[in-house]
Amino acid sequence: MAQFINRKEDLVTEAIDGVLRGANGRLARLDGFPHIKVVVRTDWDKSKVALVSGGGSGHEPAHVGYVGKGMLTAAVCGDVFASPSVDAVLAGILAVSGPAGCVLIVKNYTGDRLNFGLAAERARAYGIKVAMVIVDDDIALPDLPQARGVAGTLFVHKIAGALAESGADLETVCTAAKQVVSDVSSIGMSLDTCTVPGSPKEARIAVGKAELGLGIHGESGIELVDFEGAKIAMALVLERLKPHAGQGSKVVLLNNLGGATPLEMAVLAEEMAKSSVIDDIQYLVGPAPMMTSLDMRGFSVSILPVQPRELTLLQSEVPMLDWPGCIALSAPGIVPIPDGLTPIKPIPSEDPKVAEFIANCCDVFLGAEAELNALDAQSGDGDTGSTLAGASRALKAAIPQLPLADSTQLYRAIGLELSQTMGGSSGVLLAIFFSAVGDAASSGLPNVEALKAGLARVQEVGGAALGDRTMIDSLAPALDALPDGFNAAAKSARAGAEHTANIVKAKAGRASYISEDRLSGHNDPGAEAVALLFESLT
Repeated sequence: MAQFINRKEDLVTEAIDGVLRGANGRLARLDGFPHIKVVVRTDWDKSKVALVSGGGSGHEPAHVGYVGKGMLTAAVCGDVFASPSVDAVLAGILAVSGPAGCVLIVKNYTGDRLNFGLAAERARAYGIKVAMVIVDDDIALPDLPQARGVAGTLFVHKIAGALAESGADLETVCTAAKQVVSDVSSIGMSLDTCTVPGSPKEARIAVGKAELGLGIHGESGIELVDFEGAKIAMALVLERLKPHAGQGSKVVLLNNLGGATPLEMAVLAEEMAKSSVIDDIQYLVGPAPMMTSLDMRGFSVSILPVQPRELTLLQSEVPMLDWPGCIALSAPGIVPIPDGLTPIKPIPSEDPKVAEFIANCCDVFLGAEAELNALDAQSGDGDTGSTLAGASRALKAAIPQLPLADSTQLYRAIGLELSQTMGGSSGVLLAIFFSAVGDAASSGLPNVEALKAGLARVQEVGGAALGDRTMIDSLAPALDALPDGFNAAAKSARAGAEHTANIVKAKAGRASYISEDRLSGHNDPGAEAVALLFESLT
């Protein structure tokens, strides 16, 4: 897979310098590239306990993103997923440690333990007081003799860092860090593995599956599970964490493993907040990418029970943008809709045949969701099917509240419903269409003429015409043929939709931004939707 890198051998050093250029002088690196890759604070007071962490790169923003006042004093970086050398760790210790000593915060991997451990021994030979804290928060593999260190490490950085910044001594900082390690638990889930620069991607997670408990270097998890959406995914993760969650108030760190979108992470945060699996989750760190695994499309949850002292340390402000803060969870705020925009409720009336007709039309779009999305991916943003399906679900649910026995008011009610439930330009245009049809019908125009009046209003407002590669290319001929029956209308709609595949220069809609080679041979999704609808009526 193509990546925005130059040579993989220069990836980490170039990335470090890229971060430092935007650090406003707050950070610097030791002059040891390429073998010694250490980032340090430029404002460090050596009379305080230093905090040094690090490990293999590929977990950004960890660990360089947490070097600064109130967190780490130095970060020692290895190559991607590779422990830094003993000399690199020693250089970091020597650069920042003074009489107060140094705490090494090390994730529980063999390479890190050995290299940081030997560096600590050498630093002690220089007369430096060094303590080492091993983080083993991953609960995914219960039979593993030494659990892995994952995103829970960030709780250690923050609490120990706040204490060190306040002037606490080495024993106090080290004791607090070890307490966090004892209390914190983490587990992750992903829909895909990560892509290591210069190496082929391992495709071990099948479509429709998710891997539970995989490591931050792409190590296999405890099991493959069926993926059934964010709610079930979050519930499964919290179920695994529940026996380790402890008592009292809890903080959850919701970590993006690198490839999940902010939209997905926000949904996961909502599911976590609503879940009843674990009691007393009161505070949230994230959701954000904090301890990533390159581009892994997954998330991890770390949970820490806290007393008031730990909570104060977690909530103390730090200047690092990559630390999202520890925020108290609260219910979503809701304020009234402005006057004039409160939805108008039509007076319901019954007509079983009309209700069945509307439901059947909605079912056409529900059944064609994937097909229309795939077609739209050729000429737009791939959401035509989802947009129509979402509106159809809402309209079906609203059928009992519609004025089914009054066609004039029904058209207007459908227009109002679509304006509230259907997104994008399609929702606006269809709302205009049905509202205009209702106006035309109320003035005495027969049904087909009223529909044509609605189409004319859409063309007037939207600016599209026949031949512009839109739904109009199917809808206009269908309405012209409608007086001859649904069969004739369906044939005309289909011919119009098929013709759009030969229109390689769209003049309206998102397809107007797409190159000719992408459009050729593919029906416009809006025109195809109209054709499918009329074909269902035959």
